[in-house]
Amino acid sequence: MADLKRGARITGANRDKIAAELKTQYEKGASIRALAESTGRSYGFVHRILGESGVVFRDRGGHNRWATTTP
Repeated sequence: MADLKRGARITGANRDKIAAELKTQYEKGASIRALAESTGRSYGFVHRILGESGVVFRDRGGHNRWATTTP
């Protein structure tokens, strides 16, 4: 994926193209942080673009320390 200039306004067909590329990569398993790093954009930008493109976000990983187990 091409490196995008940080802070540059992305609009129109270019935004749609980037959104489709990010969506494809995310659905293949790439994390939002990895996508942000590979494009040179912020986590928030990538998250917003994915949300606009209709992505169903994965649950956050890691141990849920508040979960209780029943015997």
